[in-house]
Amino acid sequence: MTIYDIVKTVRLTEKGTAQAAHFNQYTVVADRRASKVQIRKAVEQLFRVSVVKVNTLNVRGKLRRQSTRAAGRDQNWKKALVTLKEGDKIQLT
Repeated sequence: MTIYDIVKTVRLTEKGTAQAAHFNQYTVVADRRASKVQIRKAVEQLFRVSVVKVNTLNVRGKLRRQSTRAAGRDQNWKKALVTLKEGDKIQLT
């Protein structure tokens, strides 16, 4: 897998913005097969920052319905909370 396959996107949410301001943590959507070490290296190469810690969790897809009685499901995905070295930042805008 390349670094672009491992890190899919950085999620922008209110909670994530507060974490970035107070704890220097960013939420990254990663490939479900990627390990913590692979995520760390990919973030360091993509954004040119130093990663201190990576926490991961698998998020189950939500049930969804769109104009039908049968429910579908969103895909499962992996969330990675990446803590950066003090002074480093990821420009999101």
